Amino acid sequence: MTGTTPPLNQPTSVPVLRRILVYGAVLALGIMVVGALVGGLVAGPSGVVSALIGTLMAVVFMGITAGSILLANRFAGTEAAIGAFFGIVMGGWLLKFVVFLVLMFALRGQPWIEPVVLLLSIIAGVIGSLVVDMVVVMKSRMPYASDVTLPKAPSDD
Repeated sequence: MTGTTPPLNQPTSVPVLRRILVYGAVLALGIMVVGALVGGLVAGPSGVVSALIGTLMAVVFMGITAGSILLANRFAGTEAAIGAFFGIVMGGWLLKFVVFLVLMFALRGQPWIEPVVLLLSIIAGVIGSLVVDMVVVMKSRMPYASDVTLPKAPSDD
């Protein structure tokens, strides 16, 4: 964490999710470069295109997850907080599922796609985003029960 206190109505998870997005973008750039080089050496131009598309898919899906949680956190402190949070996050997951299926059916059998390179770059992006999530959360030093206000202790009157 940066040492700054978030605004009162902003959950403490917001800086962590923003850091996940930044580190995920840096990771994606690295996977794009390595994937394009390896894909180009193994399969030529179609390997480069496949690596770029696969990495882009993994990054967009990672961004949808973190972005939906950041969007849902805007409802924190309101009456609709719980319903809005779970509705937005579940909607993001459903969106990812539908977009993934549409892309897979649209890219299937295309002559300019190398399926193995596409698959491996998606896998590298997914594993990389999981590692980024783990590292950022482990280093965030957030307490297990943040954003909680405990009731006052009873007084002995």
